Amino acid sequence: MFNVRTGPALTRAAGADNPFKLFLCTRRLRSSTPATQTEPQDDVSSRLGSQHDSARSEYPGQPGRGGRDGTTTTTTTAAAANEISVDFDQTQGAYKSKDSLELLRSLVVFKLCSYDFLVDKNTEIMDLGKKIMGQKAFNQFMKMTFYGQFVAGEDHMAIRPLIQRNQAFGVGSVLDYSVEEDISQEEAEQKEMDSCVSAAEKESKGGDHREKKYKAHKQFGDRRGGVTGARTYFYADEAKCDQHMETFIKCIKASGGSSMDGFSAVKMTALGRPQFLLQFSEVLVKWRQFFIFLASQQGKDGVEALEQRLELKQMQEFLTKLGAKGDFYGWFTGRKDESPGTIDMLDWNGLIDDRTSISDLLVVPNVELGELEPLLEKFTSEEEQQMKRMLQRMDILAKCAIENGVRLMVDAEQTYFQPAISRLTLEMQRIYNKEKPVIFNTYQCYLKEAYDNVTMDVELSRREGWSFAAKLVRGAYMYQERERAKDIGYEDPINPDYESTNIMYHRCLDYVLDEIALNGNANVMVASHNEDTVKHTLRRMNELGLLPTENKVYFGQLLGMCDQISFPLGQAGFPVYKYVPYGPVNEVMPYLSRRAQENRGFMKGAQKERELLWKELKRRLASGEILYRPTY
Repeated sequence: MFNVRTGPALTRAAGADNPFKLFLCTRRLRSSTPATQTEPQDDVSSRLGSQHDSARSEYPGQPGRGGRDGTTTTTTTAAAANEISVDFDQTQGAYKSKDSLELLRSLVVFKLCSYDFLVDKNTEIMDLGKKIMGQKAFNQFMKMTFYGQFVAGEDHMAIRPLIQRNQAFGVGSVLDYSVEEDISQEEAEQKEMDSCVSAAEKESKGGDHREKKYKAHKQFGDRRGGVTGARTYFYADEAKCDQHMETFIKCIKASGGSSMDGFSAVKMTALGRPQFLLQFSEVLVKWRQFFIFLASQQGKDGVEALEQRLELKQMQEFLTKLGAKGDFYGWFTGRKDESPGTIDMLDWNGLIDDRTSISDLLVVPNVELGELEPLLEKFTSEEEQQMKRMLQRMDILAKCAIENGVRLMVDAEQTYFQPAISRLTLEMQRIYNKEKPVIFNTYQCYLKEAYDNVTMDVELSRREGWSFAAKLVRGAYMYQERERAKDIGYEDPINPDYESTNIMYHRCLDYVLDEIALNGNANVMVASHNEDTVKHTLRRMNELGLLPTENKVYFGQLLGMCDQISFPLGQAGFPVYKYVPYGPVNEVMPYLSRRAQENRGFMKGAQKERELLWKELKRRLASGEILYRPTY
């Protein structure tokens, strides 16, 4: 039987406080220890987020600050008058922030990264280099080549000159401390299994109701494999999570101190035990599947998620036939005569908000038995505390970001974690995005469900009156996701090919751009190295009359890549940002090593970028500017 209580009306006033706030403790946590898609994926996808742009200053091309005056300029005449075009083939402007040695370094590094042998054997080659050259000389060599190309410096003081120079030429920075734990595959697998399996599961003899997608599997325990550009965290203990939080806080403060409005990226798996993310993801997906099942019983299958509506009377009759008990109008309204008659997916999702204990969230509807049942038989008090502390750490980071004038972007992760990550991020947005966008969620457009996710979250923000803020990426986990789905035996969550992902990306982007033009209460970061996607965005902005000075649409690329896109955009007045990794040479090498392996396809395809670099070097040589040094 369905044992559900009749609850108060599920109506949300605009900006109403979020029930998840009950779980969030405002006091600061302190650690006990010191502080078959073959085309190359857009590897900016897992790393970049949106940064609030700096005020227009005396620096040339500095992104400006602006805002809507309450009107929406959408007429053809106004759009034509404000139309801005950007030339991505003009090398002098694209590379005027670089001296000639930097251009030559880019050419050499891109070429070396295109050789499979060097990429495959990069770890062995670097180890040999350390032995021959010694650590000090090797570090200096790396700073002159690969490290210098893709990493800004060793600490927040060392990276300031680069940040200031980029800012002078119209490009902001997204800071991230890119030290990655260097552990073996066996260690990674063991940590993953220990942190993703609950005490109840270890004791269970088949008594839980888990789906295999949302269970840990040792062969995929090392989440670093087949990942494009995304940093990976493995849970050790709560003290380590506190250390990660402190690292994020330092990065937020460094970002706030280096620009007027900084930006920082965080990963939810760094902030707590991933067991909760797995379990909560499964709950969210099962509730959604149950809604879709009920909608199909009313002939609503095949309809886009946001358009599906359940007739409450029909739902009552159907569930009663299943043997369920209770007044199902009471799920959504306190009295029958106030019942709206129909509900949509957003109303349905709101049912989960009504629970005050985190472990109470983890119940799922069993259609066959006609009852709500716990996902697991029991939770230990320690597991309950671990869940709470993950939310508390996220809350602390959000408050720190506000105090330092920084925007916080929550990175997307694997699909078996992502429903929980997205939902928890959305709950933070409902608290902190009331006045301006502070928390940005990430949407991976290689997922089949990306458009439904974007449209539902935009609609929720519209109903409740908070700022929708998104980073759109193609995705970073494609190969890993495909292999895991195939081996474990569940539906592949990824679009069938690269072109389908492009279509999905542009569809999601167009929807958010339309929302910006209509209501002005949305923000989007176009995190892409794809020139066609950037041109599509500019074309749509011109059609909708969206100006770069409105600071609603941002662009982002990785440091050391696609300068021919970033700098012309910045100099044309568009808010554009480089993702800027930093950290000590030795500790960043695991990150760089994987980047070389994961991005070889991109480097092989970077023919246009190499051609433009050669073109600019030859232009400087012919004009006597080979010794050119940028001034600002």
